Amino acid sequence: MAPTLFDKEPKPGDLIEISRGAYKHWAVYIGGNEVVHLLPPTHPGGELGSFGELLTLLDSGKAQVRRQKIWEVVGSSEFEVNNLLDDEYSPREPLAIVRDACRMVGRELPYCIATQNCEHFVTELRYGKPESRQVQTAAVIGGVAVAGVAAAILGAALFSSFNKDENKRRRNYR
Repeated sequence: MAPTLFDKEPKPGDLIEISRGAYKHWAVYIGGNEVVHLLPPTHPGGELGSFGELLTLLDSGKAQVRRQKIWEVVGSSEFEVNNLLDDEYSPREPLAIVRDACRMVGRELPYCIATQNCEHFVTELRYGKPESRQVQTAAVIGGVAVAGVAAAILGAALFSSFNKDENKRRRNYR
């Protein structure tokens, strides 16, 4: 038996969060140091760390469900058990999660970074609800950035208008 790689020993049906720098990759633990995960077919090894590979993910329209040893998927990345929605939703029975995950192995599924990514895949298996917190977080950050840019533009426009009025007032004062 291979040595354990986890601080907290995973149980079948647990979600595994793998840090890839700019994003997180997700898998579901099925036991025996194996996971099932959703990955675009252009990535044979499973490690998706580079910016170029991230761009490939953004452009990929399909992904494949794979079953691999955890260390093949994790590589040198940091990872942890993270059943992130257990406080919101009741997890399905572990045997049902593992059964459904294994039945999906080899299938090619639609892939969209915003609506059908690896996190959506594993949360649907565990909770019956496809959700991605990293997409929600990115949307909030994007919204804040857009709001910040809009505020800056509005501020610049108001300042410009005020400055024109002030210059006009000064000319009339002379």
